[in-house]
Amino acid sequence: MSVTTEERQNRTEGEGGGTGGAASFAAATRLVAEREIMSFVRTKGFWVGLGLIVVGLFAASILPKVFSGGSTDVAVVGAQSSAVLEQFDAELVPAEDTAAATELVRSEQVDAAVVPDTTGESATGVRVVALTEPPAELVAALGTVPPVDILQTSDVGQGQRALVVMVFALLFVMFGMGGVAIAQSTVTEKQTRIVEILVATVPVRALLAGKIVGHALLTLGQVLVVAIAAPIALQLGDHGDLLSVVAPALGWFVPFMCLGFLLLASLWAVAGSLVSRQEDLSASMSVVMLVIMAPYFLVLTQSDNAAMMTVLSYVPFSAAVAMPVRMFTGDAQVWEGLASLGVLAAAVVVMVLLASRLYAGALLLTGGRVALRKAWARGD
Repeated sequence: MSVTTEERQNRTEGEGGGTGGAASFAAATRLVAEREIMSFVRTKGFWVGLGLIVVGLFAASILPKVFSGGSTDVAVVGAQSSAVLEQFDAELVPAEDTAAATELVRSEQVDAAVVPDTTGESATGVRVVALTEPPAELVAALGTVPPVDILQTSDVGQGQRALVVMVFALLFVMFGMGGVAIAQSTVTEKQTRIVEILVATVPVRALLAGKIVGHALLTLGQVLVVAIAAPIALQLGDHGDLLSVVAPALGWFVPFMCLGFLLLASLWAVAGSLVSRQEDLSASMSVVMLVIMAPYFLVLTQSDNAAMMTVLSYVPFSAAVAMPVRMFTGDAQVWEGLASLGVLAAAVVVMVLLASRLYAGALLLTGGRVALRKAWARGD
């Protein structure tokens, strides 16, 4: 007598949910997590990926010009200011007077300004105006160091800010995309029908929990490696003065990244449970890809927009990047970081509960793509 998929699911869920013949939920979760961890640490792709992340981190710190690019724009006032920059490779932007040149710097239309010195302090007869930090190359090109006026005193320069924003956003994407392994393993188990054996031994929700815990531990290990490598990379890249500022941000980034991964991992698991073939996985992954890439582009493009960054700091899918960046730049207080972390933790709990119902309802359904409504109805 044949057994339908629904009967098989009801039978396995009943067996898996008991405490007699089947493993307990905690023990089953641990076994599945160990299985996921061991299966991935034995692959070359895992170590190659981690190695590329570390190498990229060192490259971003040691070779900042690769990411900055472009010529230096310098506002100049008068012939004397232009003359002292003849040997400096820069795009000169004429300004009517010192006030106009200063406004160009303040509005970030130019990187710096060279204006006449009316105080008699400069041996070269000019002084430099910069926004947040002295322009090292420009000052060195002038030979005798001139007076430098800083318009906005800050512990973090524009270049340093851009570097950290880019690294945090990129790490979020790379670790978030690492969760695709959960979806792929789920589809593989469905396609090979191994999942029917697994759920006969462990509860369906324990299978989901084990996958999330296992991959979360793998991600935590990778984040800790990055957190250890980052200060070393900054030191080698002559950014030692940045260490004292970036260290607290790394302390925030680790818990935010781990919670952010749990949020995304539950979505990856659902995406995998809704299809039965690897060929169909790309369609179900599109929404997850969107919630990963959207924070990446928003933070990169809106990092100078204080209002937008504040909003992004409390949106669960972008908080993992936006709030650590704001803590790094000093735009957020400690209580704001804790509040954002609480919002993210609450979102993780809600999302995991929703995902567990959808996962349980769709896991044993084979054939075409499973509709969310059907998965939800069967996940009781």
